[in-house]
Amino acid sequence: MKGLKKKRRVQIILLAFVALALSTALIGYAMQDGINFFRSPTQVSEQPPAVGEVFRLGGLVEEASLVRGQGEAITFRVTDNNKIVPVTYTGILPDLFAEGQGVVATGSMQGGTFVATEILAKHDETYMPKEVIEALKEQGTYVEPAKK
Repeated sequence: MKGLKKKRRVQIILLAFVALALSTALIGYAMQDGINFFRSPTQVSEQPPAVGEVFRLGGLVEEASLVRGQGEAITFRVTDNNKIVPVTYTGILPDLFAEGQGVVATGSMQGGTFVATEILAKHDETYMPKEVIEALKEQGTYVEPAKK
C-alpha cells in the first residue's frame, strides 16, 4: 500500500509541475502582443526594430515639423536632440499636443517612418513622460523645466 501512495504522490507532483509550466507558457504567449517597449529616436536609428514590431517612440515634437494633411492625417518629427524619426498619424491629436513638447507614440516602423496608432501628450505644462526624461538624460540634453 505504501508504494501505491508514494507513486500517486509523485504523479500528482509531476502533473502539477506540467500544469504550472503550461500555464506560464500560455500567459507569456498571451502577453507577447501586449508588451510595448519604449525607444528613443537614437535607439531606433542605432538598433532598428523588427519589421512589424509594435513599440513606443518617445521624445520631443520637433519645432516647425507639424504638417496637417488631408482629413485627420498628420506628420511630424520626434527628436531626442540627437536623432530624428519622422512620424505619421491618422486621427485626432490630444488637445495638449504641441511642437517642442514631450510625446509618446505607439506604433511600428514602415520604411523609415514611424506609423503611429496612438499618441499620448503631456497633461500639464511641466509634465514629460518618465521614459522621455530618461532618454534625454542619457543623451545629456535634458533641461529641467523652470519652477513657478
